[in-house]
Amino acid sequence: MTPSVARTWSRRGHTPVVRVRGRSWRRFSIAALCCYKPGETSRLIYRPYRHRKYPGPGRKSFAWSDYRDLVVRAHLQLGAPIVLIWDNLNTHRAAGMRQYAADHDWLTIVQLPSYAPDLNPVEGVWSLLRRGPLANVAFTDHEHLERVLRRGLRRIQRHPELIDGCLAGTGFRLTHHPTTPRRSQ
Repeated sequence: MTPSVARTWSRRGHTPVVRVRGRSWRRFSIAALCCYKPGETSRLIYRPYRHRKYPGPGRKSFAWSDYRDLVVRAHLQLGAPIVLIWDNLNTHRAAGMRQYAADHDWLTIVQLPSYAPDLNPVEGVWSLLRRGPLANVAFTDHEHLERVLRRGLRRIQRHPELIDGCLAGTGFRLTHHPTTPRRSQ
């Protein structure tokens, strides 16, 4: 609920004031996958998670099973094997997630090096959101925040060149080396 200030202006001699409701312990988390396949349009698949209004027992953010469900949904949508390149978030490295990947041959997980957010294309998505629809906005309530987040993510989904730019920002490129069947001799 705390706005990120990107830039502001006012008349000369008048200090700009942006009123906000103040901090809130409630949060809104989003997990996202940037999906790339040579020769096809890049895609963004995401899942929002609104934290509970009242504290209590149970998980307050994404669990490894939530990430697993997101990956399964992506696999169903894409209809192809997935090579998942992940940062070192503790839920990404959970034993349950490693076991799930070992049990399914369509899923391969590659861990990024520690402290390397510049190699993660999804960080580019978060940057686009912070500099775009979330910049200079004082949210009135959690519904307003959720509406703006979803609208911003849908905009990125509709513009695959933005998703391609997130990959280009990492310095990685898509290369496709098709395997050719060997002749038996």
